[in-house]
Amino acid sequence: MTISVKTFCKPLSLLMLFFSFSMSFAQSSSVSSADILQSLQKLNVVSTVLFVAAHPDDENTRLLAYLAKEKKFRTAYLSLTRGDGGQNLIGSEQGDMLGVIRTEELLAARRTDGAEQYFTRAVDFGYSKNPTETFTHWDKKTILGDVVLMIRRLKPDVIICRFPTTGEGGHGHHTASAMLALEAFSLAADSTAFTDQLREVKVWQAKRILWNTFNFGTTNTTAPDQFKLDVGAYNVLEGNSYGEIAAASRTNHKSQGFGSAAQRGASIEYFKLMKGDTVRSDIFEGVNASWSRLPKGNAITSKIDKIIKAFDPLRPERSVPALLDLHKSLKALALVHGKSSYYYHKQLELEQIIFNCSGIWAECTAKEVLAIPGETVQLNAQFIVRNPLSVLLKSVSFHNLADTTVDTFMRHNMLMKCARKITVPDNMPFTDPYWLKVPHEQAIHTVNLPRMIGLPQTDCPLNATFKFSIGNSEFSVVKPVAFKLTDPVLGEYYKPLEILPPVTVTPVRPVMVTGSDQEKSIFFLVKTNVDNFEGTLNVKMTSKLDVRVISPSFTLLKKGDEKLIEVKIRIKDPQFNGNLKAYVMRNDKRYGYAIQRVAYDHIPHRFILKEADVKLVRTDMQMAGKKLAYIEGAGDDVAECLSDIGYSVTSLSNDQLMNDDLSVYDAIVVGIRAFNTNEKLYLTHDRLMNYVKNGGRLIVQYNTNSRVGPLNAGIGPYKFTISRNRVTDEKAVVSFVSDSLKVLNFPNKIGTSDFNQWVQERGIYSATELDSAYQTVFAMNDPGEKVDKGSLIMANYGKGYFVYTGLAFFRQLPAGVPGAYRLMINLLSQPLKP
Repeated sequence: MTISVKTFCKPLSLLMLFFSFSMSFAQSSSVSSADILQSLQKLNVVSTVLFVAAHPDDENTRLLAYLAKEKKFRTAYLSLTRGDGGQNLIGSEQGDMLGVIRTEELLAARRTDGAEQYFTRAVDFGYSKNPTETFTHWDKKTILGDVVLMIRRLKPDVIICRFPTTGEGGHGHHTASAMLALEAFSLAADSTAFTDQLREVKVWQAKRILWNTFNFGTTNTTAPDQFKLDVGAYNVLEGNSYGEIAAASRTNHKSQGFGSAAQRGASIEYFKLMKGDTVRSDIFEGVNASWSRLPKGNAITSKIDKIIKAFDPLRPERSVPALLDLHKSLKALALVHGKSSYYYHKQLELEQIIFNCSGIWAECTAKEVLAIPGETVQLNAQFIVRNPLSVLLKSVSFHNLADTTVDTFMRHNMLMKCARKITVPDNMPFTDPYWLKVPHEQAIHTVNLPRMIGLPQTDCPLNATFKFSIGNSEFSVVKPVAFKLTDPVLGEYYKPLEILPPVTVTPVRPVMVTGSDQEKSIFFLVKTNVDNFEGTLNVKMTSKLDVRVISPSFTLLKKGDEKLIEVKIRIKDPQFNGNLKAYVMRNDKRYGYAIQRVAYDHIPHRFILKEADVKLVRTDMQMAGKKLAYIEGAGDDVAECLSDIGYSVTSLSNDQLMNDDLSVYDAIVVGIRAFNTNEKLYLTHDRLMNYVKNGGRLIVQYNTNSRVGPLNAGIGPYKFTISRNRVTDEKAVVSFVSDSLKVLNFPNKIGTSDFNQWVQERGIYSATELDSAYQTVFAMNDPGEKVDKGSLIMANYGKGYFVYTGLAFFRQLPAGVPGAYRLMINLLSQPLKP
């Protein structure tokens, strides 16, 4: 049976804040009696553990799962960064877009292993050789303050670092994470440190901080005299061991290629004390994790013990009366001790247990995935009590409006539906990530709302509140608005509700590079999110450009309609490097947001809003040869960049590589990590070498030789080894092995100025152990390190030549770096042997 309530109301005026992390997955999750029993056990544990490291995928998922699900601690992972500067095995996203992907992968991992996820404002600027370099990018005081804030908020008894302060973790970010955690361990308890935080939180002294030592590859930091913890136990209520849960958790890091095999049996973790109370054998020595640590806690323990003993997994609703009595006690204590107290946190845990035992399910969905400030949106709420229990549903309110009165005792398994149209407030913020609302110039995200610092995701701006009573106790359940749909293959699933501007204007290509003053075309995709949108595309002019907008006025009749608008540009300045900004005008209102989307099946779909601009670069750039083939790898935009400057680029499949006439191509370029991700590419090796031998040019961009990307065979005509050597300083001095090399002189004269404006790094995974047939071209190194000559190697083979390069063209070309384009053209254009 279904009850339907339809109401219509006046426009919204207030924004009710509600944190909703990865709601598209959470709304459809199920809860079993085994889950409820574990929640009851966790309710009886009053202690927190904080794990600290630098990046997504740095966390020890087996340890986190064990702490959260076996020890029942409140367990949190603080990742200093969102992994923005890493590599991407599943697509071409870099920078901020990759950070969004990896944030969602971390949240998916935490849903699996039971821990919570938090971040600081640090930006992952790429690989760092040491913490000194790291802190030249990060403002140490800011990030240290964020770590202190999270300690004060979470109040951990024990802090665990993944890496040491002494550098064995390799990456400078890793070492910095331990240094910051160690310093914050003491500062969090210092009332004179970061005093501005004390308006929100109180000082806190953790009992100890430890280093979770490791055995990674050739680096073994474990020792027999270290503290040990067996985390390989089997959880009968989960039906999995913690090694199995950890593998499922870690496999969520798909962009990093971290699919993991499940492990079963005993598994020892090792720990070393960094600071705090001494330990004899147990890293939790002296930690009182029971309610007895708190006033009136013994009475709480007694009640929880009785509830657990009487819990009937076939009739969980029979525990509700005792749970309501416990709730009354906890609520009273929380009112006295405040929302930062354990009492309040446990009150929230308890309320969720009550809802689960009652079989209460509620949701609020929108008719469409988009909502526009100032426009109406249809919301649909549903509420059901699936266990035989008396529940009085009093009201449903949408976005803090006057309540829709229901006052109905919910019959067992009777679904209540309530529909309402609301007007989205004009000032409602868009739902792009809060940490990207303001562009970051340095390696620190700008967060204007202090309460958001540390949180993993953006607030859900629209919600429905269900008010109901069970017995004499009154409750409210706040549900974020989502969009629900049914796919013929995937079935029912949810997407986050998107609050967007009425129109977006997105450049088809974010960069235009040219070598002349000839007029070029760029295109902007205008998309309306409302019906009947009439507007005009405008661009911000500069004296160094001649700009013509072709047919700037447009009319889009239906929501979702799009139109490509062409802009003709002639760059008059021969060394121009700047931006062209575009925007849409309608009725004296200006709209200038471009939208970039992240859409993968393993995470919720997200988007980023940025200014609608195109980077314009003019440089002295001579070209030779026109027809290229591209073999796609893990994902990059190099082929598109080469197409943008005038090359005809054909993407080749494995079948085409084996069967097509390759001689029609002036050069073939292999995408990043292609030999790591395309298992059949080795089968084409002979074909590619014959192509080179008969007069072809083959340029292979970086591959790895590691667990994530093993090389199963050679990739060139002569032997060489791919190392893990990299030059991370994008400003590192580059010297030439010989100025007379053809690759430095035809068709463009390459000089040291061509290595200006590079971003993030010079190169990665350079070649070493070279056959004598190879010619090196460049020498470079990070400060204090040996010179590396393997960033670009070349060899003649028959009539053609082969190139392997670890130079980061996959970052430089999309960033519009002039010298990178000139050098790549030279690699594609070298004269062949007669």
